[in-house]
Amino acid sequence: MRTRAITGILFVIVMVGSVLLGQYVFGAFYLVLSSLTLYEFYKLVSENTAKPDVVAGIFNGVLVFAGFGLLILSNNMAMPLLLDYKTTHALLFLLPVSSSMIFIRQLFTRAMMPFNNIGFTCLGILLVIAPFTFFFAMAYTGGAYNFHFPLAFLILLWSNDTGAYLVGRSFGKTKLFERHSPKKTWEGFIGGIIISAGIALIIGHFFVELKWNQWVSIAILISCFGTLGDLVESMFKRSINVKDSGGILPGHGGLLDRFDGLLLAAPVVYTYLYFVTT
Repeated sequence: MRTRAITGILFVIVMVGSVLLGQYVFGAFYLVLSSLTLYEFYKLVSENTAKPDVVAGIFNGVLVFAGFGLLILSNNMAMPLLLDYKTTHALLFLLPVSSSMIFIRQLFTRAMMPFNNIGFTCLGILLVIAPFTFFFAMAYTGGAYNFHFPLAFLILLWSNDTGAYLVGRSFGKTKLFERHSPKKTWEGFIGGIIISAGIALIIGHFFVELKWNQWVSIAILISCFGTLGDLVESMFKRSINVKDSGGILPGHGGLLDRFDGLLLAAPVVYTYLYFVTT
């Protein structure tokens, strides 16, 4: 329990720090974090399911995150002296060439089921890199870099997880989705929504970019899609017969275990922010 608590505190400090230290630290940190999470995904799959192409997958994952990240920066005039809009578009046109590596490299392997390897390589990019890219873009939905949006997202995601755990442990009786996650209950799910919505009201008092009801809407979206992301990750782990996605965070499992809620919630919340801020 002590190890779990210490790891949790350090995790929160690092995550909050990555948001507060400015746009370049923010971008670099999540580029590295998304790559490590993708590697963890490939490592899990490689144990007894398929043999994804780790090199081609991570290379394309980095290119997707960096390419779209630089495009977002150039769109918002965040780095006009380094890369212009035309140059960042040119980087994105490398993706058709680089993604072909995933297919071509399988021609030179002796895999029994090469398209299983190709499928899981591409799935990792879609499941891991794309959501982190949306999370990065969230900081720029209002134009220039604004740490309020990603910070609020993290706070609401953690509030939902904590609320669901505490309420579910105290009052949970009705199973939410027993086939994939036996410990989750409807009582915990509803408790997570209520607590995260309450935190959203407080956030709305300090982060005035959005109205209070919009922050509450974001909290509800995070609670719903964050829970679905957790269930999807549980389904994934059960399908490959593992308990934790890794051991990089003592007492908390792996990176996929910590960011499962972000994987489905970040794209949805970004979409909502895009429409309410434009």
